Amino acid sequence: MSEKIPCAINVNSKEKTLEAAFVGDWVINAEIPAVQTIYSQLDGGSNIEQLIFSTADLGRWDSLLMTELIRLINHSAKHKIKVDTSTLPAGIQGLLNLVYAVPVAADTRRKTVQNHWLAMLGHFAMRFYADTQAQIVFIGQLALSIYASLRGKTHFRQLDFWLYIRDCGPAALPIITLISVLIGLILAFVGAVQLTLFGAEIYIADMVGLGMSRDMGGLMAAIIMTGRTSATFAAELGSMQVNSEIDALKTMGFEPMTFLVLPRMLALVLMLPMLCLYADFMGMAGGALVTVNFFDISFVQYLDRTAAAVHIKDIAMGVIKCSVYGFLIALSGCLRGMQCGRSASAVGDATTSAVVTGILFIVIADALMTMICNRLGI
Repeated sequence: MSEKIPCAINVNSKEKTLEAAFVGDWVINAEIPAVQTIYSQLDGGSNIEQLIFSTADLGRWDSLLMTELIRLINHSAKHKIKVDTSTLPAGIQGLLNLVYAVPVAADTRRKTVQNHWLAMLGHFAMRFYADTQAQIVFIGQLALSIYASLRGKTHFRQLDFWLYIRDCGPAALPIITLISVLIGLILAFVGAVQLTLFGAEIYIADMVGLGMSRDMGGLMAAIIMTGRTSATFAAELGSMQVNSEIDALKTMGFEPMTFLVLPRMLALVLMLPMLCLYADFMGMAGGALVTVNFFDISFVQYLDRTAAAVHIKDIAMGVIKCSVYGFLIALSGCLRGMQCGRSASAVGDATTSAVVTGILFIVIADALMTMICNRLGI
């Protein structure tokens, strides 16, 4: 195989004619030479009236040469400079004739539209309205399915329900354990920074216990389940939508809301409060690891302070919050899955939207419930 000759453009100017001589191998992956010189001479400030080409020293060529020629011809046309292509090889002339055989029609190129901020705000408001309406309709259909199921008019497979119980509960314990212990460790270290200034390290147990039981345990469990379970629900239902399985269920007389959504919803609403209790316990255990090993506090003292600080109402508040979180997580996952389009990319979009929507719902619900509890003195 012959050695590749570096490509170059030599520029010669005679009177009002500019000659561009192509040298070497103009092939893909070749190092493109600097061509600013020729473009600067073609600009409007020069007196060049004609552009000609020389290919006497041209070696191999492919689309790289064609691309550069088209750029030169278009640049010359913009400055009303005549281009002579008669000296180019016959193959290149044929390709150029194909390129310029049909001129580009006016107003056919894609235009970048700069939307006004008021228009963007209006589009966002319309999307928000449509999404809110879809959520209300979905919740209404779910309520009707629950009512019909309680009356015994509709049923879902018990096996599917227990499989969802397993996926939403025991299967999530490893990741819940890891995150909860780490959150307990972080809370203990953060609290110790200030409490050690006053010699009050014993109150680390109070802070970790109350923080985990009232808010952090349930909140972190909910966020984990959003990324884990809500995305799974959206992907499963979205794939069924793509494969027309949901349409097949409707054809066979099954109500998708009862057969597909209701068991997932019930499983997550039942399991998340239990995961909350487990997360509370593991977070307090993580706080105990820090308090006992890094400060002069025994494990018995840590347990005594935790028992004195944490009451049933604190644990109940976390469990109630988690029940609401479970409903919102299942709602976001199932809603986005049922809204999924008919393509593979739509499944990915539905999964992403489910996670984002679930986290947004959780944060808003947590803020509202915290403010309500604060106002009520709970």
